[in-house]
Amino acid sequence: MKDLTVGKEGKLILMFAIPMLFGNVFQQLYNVVDSIIVGQYLGKQALAAVGASFPVLFVLISLVIGIGSGSTIIIAQYYGAKDMENVRKAIDTLWIFMFIASLVITAIGLVFCETIFNLMGLPADVVPQASIYFKIFVSGFVLMFGYNSTSAILRGLGDSKTPLYFLIISTIINIILVVLFVLVLHWGIAGASFATVIAQGVSFILGIIYLNRTHEVIKFSPFKLKFDKAIFVKSMKIGIPSGMQQTFVALGMMALVTIVNKFGTNAIAAYSVAGRIESFAILPAMNFAMALSAFVGQNIGANRPDRVRIGYHATLKLSVLFSLIITTIVVLFGNIVMTAFTSDPKVIEIGESYLKIVAPFFCVFSAMFVSNGLLRGAGDTLIPMFITLFSLWLLRVPFSYFLSRHFGTDGIWWGIPIAWTFGFIASYLYYMSGRWKRKAVVKYPTVVEDVN
Repeated sequence: MKDLTVGKEGKLILMFAIPMLFGNVFQQLYNVVDSIIVGQYLGKQALAAVGASFPVLFVLISLVIGIGSGSTIIIAQYYGAKDMENVRKAIDTLWIFMFIASLVITAIGLVFCETIFNLMGLPADVVPQASIYFKIFVSGFVLMFGYNSTSAILRGLGDSKTPLYFLIISTIINIILVVLFVLVLHWGIAGASFATVIAQGVSFILGIIYLNRTHEVIKFSPFKLKFDKAIFVKSMKIGIPSGMQQTFVALGMMALVTIVNKFGTNAIAAYSVAGRIESFAILPAMNFAMALSAFVGQNIGANRPDRVRIGYHATLKLSVLFSLIITTIVVLFGNIVMTAFTSDPKVIEIGESYLKIVAPFFCVFSAMFVSNGLLRGAGDTLIPMFITLFSLWLLRVPFSYFLSRHFGTDGIWWGIPIAWTFGFIASYLYYMSGRWKRKAVVKYPTVVEDVN
């Protein structure tokens, strides 16, 4: 457990973010390994099936994961205030909620899978394989939610290193299993999905073993967990807007895929591959934002808002610097990376165009995500939700749709940086207003106001 209320702000956030960044790199390798093997050995229809499945999966899990993030903020603020009793209650409540939610979401996914794909206009030659991949993946949600809960708890307590070790192990297992199931046993796209589910299960089990052996305050005992209604209500107040924000993002991705689907299998496969590359490129921003959320939560809990301002500016500089480096790499070598997933020249051409349009705006995405990370850490998740709603549904989706009618797939891609730019401007202006300072869970009689 790491106390983020003392020490050099920028260094603390960097050191806290790096293990999470490496962890998420390994987590993304799940998807990348699947996509490379599927694309090279099962064909572009299977590659498109994997790509089409993820926006739907994201829709199903985003609300629950977002609500769970409310518990992370509460844990961080109580831990910053050294209120260990409420830390324990918040942890128990999170585990109970995530377990029940995983069962409900699994049932929904299994029942409505084909209906969703058909509504999205997925090509007929892609739907059967997408359904197989999707149903197996959904069946492992209880393991994925369990691991995400464990990681969220550790982050709230200032521990970002331990989840990294579990992910390294599970990623190695995933690589071995996907090669075994697809290339040796010839299980097709089902083998790729089974490998990922098993690997996620390993991560969860390792996390539970670690917690029970090393953390007295967060020992996991399924039959001794206690649900705290008051803390759950607080978590919902913070988490529902964050969960809705995640859901709007996921629905926006589905809407974008629906537009892409109209351009056929090549476009879907290209979007899938380019999305895998982009998911790596934006990881630094996402992890810096998560680190800043934990940092802000603990420092607000400790009544140190002066450190919040310094930490925010330091995180902005770090994330933008990383983004500029990544942008250069993606623009120069994106087409080469595309060839690792597929040898189809048309798919590579469309994907390369996507990367050249979107990559120059990675620094804008970083600034937007970091700004939202500060607001979430302070417990203010409602305004970011509305900003996301507006930028997605009044900017990204309409612009992508109308521009695609004139410029083809390139028009779809241009809707993405337009929405990012608005999102950053709106989030930064709200940060400057200072209204987010009133949303802390832990209240003090006097609060330092000069945190802009």
